[in-house]
Amino acid sequence: MKHRRTATVQRILGFLIAGASLMMFPPVLVSWWYQDGTANLFLLSAVLLFITGMAIFLPVRHVHEELRLRDGFLIVVACWLALALVGALPFLLLKQPEISYVDAVFESMSGLTTTGATILTNIDDLPRGVLYYRQQLQWLGGLGIVVLAIAVLPMLRIGGMQLYRAETPGPLKDSKLTPRITETAKALWLIYLGITVLCALAYWLGGMTFFDAVGHAFSTVAIGGMSTHDAGFAWFDSPTLEVIATFFMVIAGINFAIHFTSWKRASAQPYFQDPELKVYASLLLGFVILTTIALYLNGTYGSIAESARYASFQVVSLMTTTGFSTANFSIWPGFIPIMLICIAFIGGCAGSTCGGMKVIRIMLLYRQAIREVRRLIHPHAVIPVKIGNRKTSATVMDAVWGFFFLYVASFVMITIALNGVGVDPVTAYAAAAACITNLGPGLGDVSANYASLNSTAKVILSFAMLMGRLEIFTLLVLFSPAFWRD
Repeated sequence: MKHRRTATVQRILGFLIAGASLMMFPPVLVSWWYQDGTANLFLLSAVLLFITGMAIFLPVRHVHEELRLRDGFLIVVACWLALALVGALPFLLLKQPEISYVDAVFESMSGLTTTGATILTNIDDLPRGVLYYRQQLQWLGGLGIVVLAIAVLPMLRIGGMQLYRAETPGPLKDSKLTPRITETAKALWLIYLGITVLCALAYWLGGMTFFDAVGHAFSTVAIGGMSTHDAGFAWFDSPTLEVIATFFMVIAGINFAIHFTSWKRASAQPYFQDPELKVYASLLLGFVILTTIALYLNGTYGSIAESARYASFQVVSLMTTTGFSTANFSIWPGFIPIMLICIAFIGGCAGSTCGGMKVIRIMLLYRQAIREVRRLIHPHAVIPVKIGNRKTSATVMDAVWGFFFLYVASFVMITIALNGVGVDPVTAYAAAAACITNLGPGLGDVSANYASLNSTAKVILSFAMLMGRLEIFTLLVLFSPAFWRD
């Protein structure tokens, strides 16, 4: 029985790796269109992926076994790790610039986990096919490659609920938009695709080239933050494009279930009824006002309007963990840089493409803390923790507290590990925060890119990115001896 379950995991992994060869064909078309000479690189990568995937899949193609929840965790982690490793092939095969395998995996992991941290420099000079591939990686990883795979898993006669639970961000993983999990996956991807198309059109009409519009729509809606230019979003220097980006970053930070419900009902009412969304919007507005005032009073910009322009973009970009920059916020005065890194820990709403701990968890932790204060005054009172009018179960609260502890502990250990391999304390803190929250840009030596870090630090941060994307539990559960007992 245990052998058959292992074979089932192997079967799904092989199928997904072989299927991942398809993600190499859009860059081939881009390369042919712009005649940049990288088409063969992506075709070779596609062939290698297909052969590898089929070699894993074919020996166990006839094995059919019902998945358990623990199998879902193993498959999700294995798929993300495998796709990051094989997704590094195009970067590794590049002749100019030459990239080590560690750097190639770092870039691939950063794209798939929508972290947006990069080791590449002179991005403007990269071939268009490679530039497109980087943006596409973020888009595929934004809503989750495994969620995409759930839509086609009936072909393998495998139920997808276990994978959905293992990968979906947020503390409430059992809610489905439709009765069938495959229909839920398809609905999420249709909404995701629709928002991406609207974002690309808005960028194009706002003045971007078609290539830049598509690339930046991918990274905006996926909350990735990678750009097709070294200067990032600052390259455009356009208030119009910044407003468009800010709007779509906010939209991408909202629970996609709300987008689906609103679209299905043809009503905006679901947006005004969600308590998490209200807190999310309030936090964004509050941090924008605070940053605007701080920038203006410190004389960083000459007017309130200019301060508000840069403050609103950076606050939304960092709290949603997108990582776009229109200014070097790391040199802003006073408490602002540290505060901006810290708000990335909050992130967006559960069920969005954002990183961080998610607003719903912050709400639950805050209300639990308030309840404990009240209990000191009224020891015998029964004070439930509520979100909206719904009482939160003890099981959810236990999970949230456990997640919070592991998140903070993981961040601290990653920071210490980075410092231990030679990274200075400020850079170690910022890099650990930026990678575990899937933010991207940091402070110190990683304010622009991660090229200066040593290989050991990049391996540690690649692990941190995956941990942040899979929300700690999904990855760390594999290190528990109990997980491997039948």
